[in-house]
Formats: sequence, structure tokens, C-alpha cells
Amino acid sequence: MGAVSLSRDPSRGTGGGLNGAPVVRRNSPLRIVGMILGYAVMVVVSVFVVMPFIWMVLSSLKNNNEIYMVPVKWLPDTWHFEHYAQIWQKADMLGWLGNTVFFAVVVTFLQVFTGSFAAYGFSKINFPGRNTLFLIYVATMAVSWQAYMIPQFKMLSIVGLNDTRWSIILLQAFGAFGVFMMKQFYDTIPDELSEAARLDGLSEFGIYLRVILPLSGSSVAALAIITFTNTWNDYMGLLLYLRSPDLYTIQLGLKTFISQYDADYSMIMTGSVLSVLPILVVFLIGQKQFIEGIATSGMKG
Repeated sequence: MGAVSLSRDPSRGTGGGLNGAPVVRRNSPLRIVGMILGYAVMVVVSVFVVMPFIWMVLSSLKNNNEIYMVPVKWLPDTWHFEHYAQIWQKADMLGWLGNTVFFAVVVTFLQVFTGSFAAYGFSKINFPGRNTLFLIYVATMAVSWQAYMIPQFKMLSIVGLNDTRWSIILLQAFGAFGVFMMKQFYDTIPDELSEAARLDGLSEFGIYLRVILPLSGSSVAALAIITFTNTWNDYMGLLLYLRSPDLYTIQLGLKTFISQYDADYSMIMTGSVLSVLPILVVFLIGQKQFIEGIATSGMKG
């Protein structure tokens, strides 16, 4: 028997069917088959997406000889949980994680603040050339970083900021993507709110801080998660500007670790798991706000 759904017949007014009873509609077999196929495809895609991470976690608990066995041996004969204690002795994981957390938190805070404040100006303040300036600013997203990284490197070298934390902070504290994303959301907020706040005597910064920002929690959370993830996983920019080992992040540290222990695959996998785990935790905690923020920012397609 096919599945049924209860709905009201619009041709009979608000009462639905006869005497206000809901109209019973049966889902066609073709629709049911389509739903089943859709869920099956999503399950298969999810398995392919999650499988590399599962293999990495299981490989961190194996012997080296078991990692690249053919055919693939998923479960180890002996579980080596001690790898997660040994890697802290073999590598400066604490220092690498500390530097990574520092860069990720500082850059995320600055990008969220500068991006949301600039987006407020583009969305709620009328000034000559606003749309043109916004278009030029957003167009910078189309320019690849590789196209201007050498002039950028020379500029920082002239002022003596290479091999310092300031080089990474200043380069990543501003981004056109955050401005574009937040402006899409601010455009949905009625202008009457900011106009009423101006009549009450609030400054533009006061309106942004006390009126607009409290309404944009989901969009701010989405931007924060995106920025935190990108900063945490950044490798090329850090490799270009940082030379001192005491400034290495987890990505640069793992590269040096691999060069020293290139045959110790289980420890390499252990370090990789530790580098991915914080990002996974952050996303799981904020996934609801992330999805809501993307939807309310007009980026859902």
C-alpha cells in the first residue's frame, strides 16, 4: 500500500474536504522510489566523504606494517593507543597547537569585527560611490592570492614584519568575503531600525554595536566558523612568512615532523588526527548556527 499524506484541498476553502475533513493524498510509487534513491545516494556520498577520516583514525592505532597492507586491513590486530601519548614526546605538539589556536582566535575575531562593521557601512550608510566601492572591494575575491603574494611579501619585508606573528595577523585580519557575506544579511534588516536609532541619538558605531550586531548572531557564527577553519588549515601563507620553529603552527610542524619520521606512518597519522580534531569539534558545536547563518545571508543558492 502506498504512503499517504494529509493535506487540505484549496478548492474547498480553509475547511479542506467535506465538512472540513482533510483530503487524503497518496504518494505515487514513482515519488517513493525517487525518495529512496535520493537517500541512498546521500548515504553513499556520506560514506565516501567520511571514509578517509575513519581510515586515518584507524591507521593511527595500527603498526606501520598494517597501514598499507593490500587488501586494506581496516582493524588492527593490536590497538596502539599509546601513540597519542608518544607523539607529545616526539614532537612539539603543545607549542604547535598553541600557536595555531592563537592565530585562529585572533584572526577570527578581527575578521568578524572588520567584516561585519564594513558590511554595516555598505548596507546602512548612504555615501557617494558606495555601490561602486563595494563592487571593487568584492571583485578582489576574484584575484588569486598567488598573483600578489610576492609584492605583499616585499612590503612586509620592508617594514620588518617577516617571521613575526604580526605578518600573519595583518594579512588575514581583513577579507572581502566576510564583508560580502555580512552585507547580504544586513540588507534583510529593515532600515527603519537604524533610522529610529539615529533619531534617538546613537552614533553609527552605537547602532552597529547595539542594534545591528545583536540581530546577526547566526551570520556572525557562520563567518567565525569559516574563518577559524581557513586560518587553522592555512599552510602556504605561514610557510612563506614564518621561519622560526617556535612560531610554527600545527600544519608547519607536521611538515617538519614528516620529514624527520617519514617512515613512521602511524605517528604521522596520529598527528594528522590531532590537527583535524579541533576543527571537527568546533563545527559540531556550531553547525546549527553555521547552517542558519548561511541561509539568512542569502548564500543558499
